[in-house]
Amino acid sequence: MEKVVLKATKREVLGRKVGALRRAGKLPAVLYGHGIESTPVTLEAHEAALKLSHVTSSSLMMIDLDGKEYPALVREKQRDYLKNVLLHVDFQVISMTEKVTTKVGIELTGTAPAVKEFSAVIVTVINELEVECMPQDLPARVVIDISGLTDVGSGIHVRDIFISDKVKILDDPAEMVVVASATREEKVVVEEVPAEEEAAPEESESGKESGKSGKKD
Repeated sequence: MEKVVLKATKREVLGRKVGALRRAGKLPAVLYGHGIESTPVTLEAHEAALKLSHVTSSSLMMIDLDGKEYPALVREKQRDYLKNVLLHVDFQVISMTEKVTTKVGIELTGTAPAVKEFSAVIVTVINELEVECMPQDLPARVVIDISGLTDVGSGIHVRDIFISDKVKILDDPAEMVVVASATREEKVVVEEVPAEEEAAPEESESGKESGKSGKKD
């Protein structure tokens, strides 16, 4: 995996004053975790936006602070969705010699025969897995092949997923990850009755009424 490095500088501006930093093209962030006290920092907003758009919560990256690189994971990204810009990022510094626990996103690949043969719908029950491993063994994502879903109701459980000998999945093995679900299409069948058959009962009723009106008491 390509090494991702972000240069950071220590930040003195805090609170509401960070708005001025953002207007100046800076992105407020914070570093915390292994071997470092919680440290407010500033990143170049444009560079950070480009690089962070390609990383996931399990992507290992380096934060270069005053010439020293800290291995870190992105723990939270605050975003202004109306303007589509980052507002703040939290980085957790980790040890490269200790196991870490984090969430890894799931990506589906392949085509499920149940979709073509039975018009099934592929339902993703969970979108990420919790894993434990050494930082250098963290996968960017877990790719799951769904081409084995041949029938409606067939699914893939956590116990069916293997990442590598170096990565332990912490989720319940019995938990369903993805399933081929049936679609329910309720069709109301309306039986069409010929016009003459529909009219017959009405004529019969009118005939009876006519017969009754022709009788004298």
